[in-house]
Amino acid sequence: MTDRFQVVPAAYVLLRRQTPTAEEVLLSLRRGTGYMDEHWAHAAAGHVEADESVHAAAVREAREELGVTIAESDLEPLCAMHRTHGNGRPIDERVDFFFACRTWSGDPSLMEADKAAELAWFPLNALPDPVVPHELAVLDAIRAGTLAPIITFGFAGR
Repeated sequence: MTDRFQVVPAAYVLLRRQTPTAEEVLLSLRRGTGYMDEHWAHAAAGHVEADESVHAAAVREAREELGVTIAESDLEPLCAMHRTHGNGRPIDERVDFFFACRTWSGDPSLMEADKAAELAWFPLNALPDPVVPHELAVLDAIRAGTLAPIITFGFAGR
């Protein structure tokens, strides 16, 4: 028998709003994390903690990172992503759950300045550069209308 494969689960929340000219998404500029620093990313995201549902993790991350309150019922499932860095390290084997949210309480603000340098709204059709690659794959698929319920990233041929 071989060792069982393990993955790290994470929740991502994409705040979306419609303006008179475009649909916009809220992104943060990563800094000081040691992972993809100086890349734009979903403004609220993080690991699912022990004994926590992915929905509860998404709500918690939005509160901790943006200072907003989201009801679990306002989370719109976008997709699940199974991804790898291909290095065999358990920390780099992931299952990510992406949610959109169009309704929240409070004004989004940068709550963890030690992990992000900036918070900004961008039109979905005019994203900044660079964006964390696996997150950009989701944003590009949303924009193209081709987002599948389950996607992979980092595997051979993907």
